[in-house]
Amino acid sequence: MTPATARIRPYQTGDFVAVVRLLNELEPWKRLRYTDLDWERLFAMPLQGREAFVLEADGMLAGIGVLRQRFLFGDYLELLAVAASAQGKGNGGKLLAHVEGVTFQRTKNLFVCVSDFNHQGRRFYERNGYQVVGPISDLLIPGSGEILLRKTIGPARQS
Repeated sequence: MTPATARIRPYQTGDFVAVVRLLNELEPWKRLRYTDLDWERLFAMPLQGREAFVLEADGMLAGIGVLRQRFLFGDYLELLAVAASAQGKGNGGKLLAHVEGVTFQRTKNLFVCVSDFNHQGRRFYERNGYQVVGPISDLLIPGSGEILLRKTIGPARQS
């Protein structure tokens, strides 16, 4: 499952079972106690105010990215996940580049939160040009916080 053989396409209703299977096997969502009901709400069609993209490799769903539109003069990357078997091969970078391309065609900022215990995720985003905005304590589970990050191509308004 290399980025060269992977392709990205819009999420479809028929992807739901495979997406939930992928997410239920991965951190940080296990630790954050996401349930099937949470996933049903997130992926209910139509995706109101959201766009979702799946990464396919070798005919299998290997990743998912969900963008929420119109957040703090930009978009918000609500979720980005790559199957364990597809990690470390550039697939996360390919999926992230795709959602950034979609975002930066219409706005200048992309935000994402990463759990304070998700060191691998934080390194991934920082390597891809995201900067820390600040922490949000106890947002999802007690004793843990989310770190808001931002990537920008310029201010929302020009002088």
